[in-house]
Parts: sequence; C-alpha cells; structure tokens
Amino acid sequence: MAVAPETAGGPLAGILVLDLTRVLAGPFAAMQLLDLGARVVKIERPGTGDDARHIGPFVDGASVYFASVNRGKESIALDLKDPRDLALFERLLAKADVLLENYRGGTMEKLGLGWDVLARRHPRLVYAAVSGFGHSGPYAQKPAYDMVVQAMGGIMSLTGHPGGPATRVGTSIGDLAAGLFCATGILAALYDRKSTGRGQKVDVSMLDCQVAFLENAIARYFATGTVPGPLGSRHPSIAPFAAFRAGDGALVIAAGNDELFRRLTEILALPEAAADPRFVSNASRTEHAEALAEILERALARGTVADWLARLEAAGIPCGPINSVADVVADPQVRARNMIVTADGGPLGPFPVAGNPMKLSAHADPATRGRVPALDADRARILAELGISGE
Repeated sequence: MAVAPETAGGPLAGILVLDLTRVLAGPFAAMQLLDLGARVVKIERPGTGDDARHIGPFVDGASVYFASVNRGKESIALDLKDPRDLALFERLLAKADVLLENYRGGTMEKLGLGWDVLARRHPRLVYAAVSGFGHSGPYAQKPAYDMVVQAMGGIMSLTGHPGGPATRVGTSIGDLAAGLFCATGILAALYDRKSTGRGQKVDVSMLDCQVAFLENAIARYFATGTVPGPLGSRHPSIAPFAAFRAGDGALVIAAGNDELFRRLTEILALPEAAADPRFVSNASRTEHAEALAEILERALARGTVADWLARLEAAGIPCGPINSVADVVADPQVRARNMIVTADGGPLGPFPVAGNPMKLSAHADPATRGRVPALDADRARILAELGISGE
C-alpha cells in the first residue's frame, strides 16, 4: 500500500500499522509510530468507533480527547465478526507490518485472529498487544483501566502527601507508560525482523509497566524492609530536592550533591546550615529533610519566586517554577522545541496538540500534524488500494 501523504518521511516511512486499539494506551503507542513516519490505519467499530470519540471535552461535537492521540491516522470501520469485513481485514493484514490491539486477553483468539494463527498466515507481521494484565498469569482475563493499574501497581501508594488519601497521578500514567513500552517493543521487533525475516508477538501489560515505573521504590523496600509511602514533592534519597515555599508562591529546588548544597546556602545566606552536622552529606540531609526544609523556607520567605529563580539559575543550581498547563504551553523553551504543534482537527479546525519529544537529526519535526479522522473517513481510498471499487 502507498504511504499516505500525512506520514511520508521519518525513519519508519513505508511501515504500515493496523491500529485496532481504542481509548488511550494503544492509540498512544500507535501515535508514537506515526510520529516516526509510519502509516497508521485505524480500524474502528461501525457506527460508534473508538470509545474515545465519546469522551469529552467536546468542541462542536468533536472529542478533543480523541483528537489528541489519533491525529494523522486514517479510519476505516470494520466489524470483525462480519465475514465480509473480516475478509477485508485479512487483505489489509497481508500488507501490514504491525498489528496493534488492546483487547482483553483471549478476545483475538475468539475472532480467529490470535497470534498463533496470524503468525502462520503472515510470518513477517509484528503483533503487538497491550492489555491490563498481559496474556499470561492469573489476571490475564481481567479488564483494567488506568486507575486500576495505578492502584494495583503501587504508584498510588507513593503519590500524594503523608497521611493523605490515595492519590492518582495527574495524568494517565498507567496508559501512557504501557503505550511507550509497547512502541519500544514494536521498534525492537521490527529491527529483529531485519535479520530474522520473521515477526513476533509483543505482549505488554499495563500492570507490568507500573511495576517498572516504581523506580527505586522496589530496591529501597528490599534493602530496608520498610514499605515506601508518599512523600509529597520530596525525593526519598536526595535532599534538598523538593518544592519549597517562597514569599509569593512555591518553586522547586534540586540541589543534588554537596557542592550544589554549599552554593544554595551561600545564596540563601545560611552559613549555619552549611556547618550543621545534620546537613554535612546527602545521606544526613535526607535523614533530616523536614528540619532542613523549615530552615530553607524561612530564608526563601524573604524573596519572591522570580527573584530566587534568577539567583539560583545564575549559580547553576537546578530549579524551576511550578507551572500550570497554561504556563507550560506558553513556555519559550517548550515552544522552541516544537512541543506545541497544530493538527488539522477537521470540525475542530486547526487545533493545538502536544508535539513529538523525539528529535531526530536526519528527519524534520514539522510544526503541523495530519488531520483527525472522522469515523470511516478513509474507506474509499483504502479499499481502492486493495483493488476494491465501491463497497
């Protein structure tokens, strides 16, 4: 099949991805591949399409949620339980490099489209499945959403403030982590295919990805026997490394080593803190992080956030403001890195969306992205490419 104009170019040019996924984890994975140059054909349910089309906010009846992770894709509506549509899907599979699905384990097998079957019919196909719990283990048949795996994967137990209620991470980290790991697995499988000539299955569990994102919490638990809990903005192993109150708001300071801490005490005019035995090393500062924070905030209260940021930056101390989303999208660094781009939103009109954080020296990073597809909008062109005229 020809490369669609929206996705021509990029290291994955010529790669055709069939995207059977819906809502967030799978569509986000497919969008990473699209931003790297792949062509993504979204297979949707007739009549209703992706569930995300019905999740707000809406502008003129169109879902901004759907637009944010499906811009640049093509859409064809197929009912895989209908023999005629299933035959069309098989013809697409014969031309595809990647099949991406996020059904509950066992669903594709019921449709006669499981990995064991497709591997025989299409030996070069990379089959990627992202699901709540993966395709093995006692939970393989259970459904899940982002909130479920954030809770079960331990992330919620580490988020928020001590003594506070269980707190969800402010973005859908359960879905997004799975989407990123899935895209990485697909890229590895495509690379492996270059030497073996064969595709393989990529099985990504949202719960697994939350466990992988626990960072050093697992190591700390096994090393100390203490169950990690929420610390607010503070880092568990580095101090001062947190959000601190100043005279007119809060800022983040990350003095990650002894030299940076020494410079910080000079700027804040705290020679007594520099000499305090409780703060002579990172280990001791971490042990006495609350006492240190009180001392730092008394000093910071004498100035504004803007003033302290200017002085800290001049001294080379990592720091930053605590931005709102409005602040982020207007930030000159974010803008300079092309991280706010414009998609053809169809009924939404030109619509701002997040850009691609992977900057490749050999490929352009355009300021615009492809259109947000209406349901089944590309049927005629896709069928024509298969040699089928009309319906």
